[in-house]
Amino acid sequence: MNPIARAALEAFEAAGARVVPRTALEDALAAGGALCRETCIGVLDDLVRENLIVAEDGGASFRRTERGRLALAGPLDLTLYTRAGCHLCEEMKTALQPLLREFGARLAEVDVDREEELRALYGNDVPVLFLRARKVAKHRLDAVQMRKQLQIAGER
Repeated sequence: MNPIARAALEAFEAAGARVVPRTALEDALAAGGALCRETCIGVLDDLVRENLIVAEDGGASFRRTERGRLALAGPLDLTLYTRAGCHLCEEMKTALQPLLREFGARLAEVDVDREEELRALYGNDVPVLFLRARKVAKHRLDAVQMRKQLQIAGER
C-alpha cells in the first residue's frame, strides 16, 4: 500500500474515531505542506473506490471499512470475527492462545453484531479468522495448519 493511502487509513486510529471529517483527513494528508489539497482529495477518492473507506454525511466525513482496517494489519496480526454466546468462537479463541504466545502474534476480536457491514459479511457464519487480510479459518481451527501459516508469515 502506498504510504499516503496508509496515512489516511491510520488517521482513524490517530483520531480515535470510527468516522472522521473529510477536512481532518485532508489535513492529516497535507500535514507540513507535503501534498496539495487536490492530491489529498484524489487519495481519498481512490480509497473509496477500493472500498477501504466510505463517504458519509454526503461526503463531509468518512468511515473506514473493515477492509480498510485489515489493510493495516501486520504480518502476525490476526482478526477473529465472533459474536457473544458463540461456543465455536470461544473454542477457536482458546485454541489460538498458545499460538499467539509462541509467535508473538496479536489478536483483534471483532463482534460481527457491532455493525451492519459485519453482519452482512458474516451473518451466523462465525467464527472466521483472518491473518492480515486473508481468511485462514472458519468455524474450527486446524492448529497444525495455523502454526505453518504463522511460521511463514513471521519469516516475511
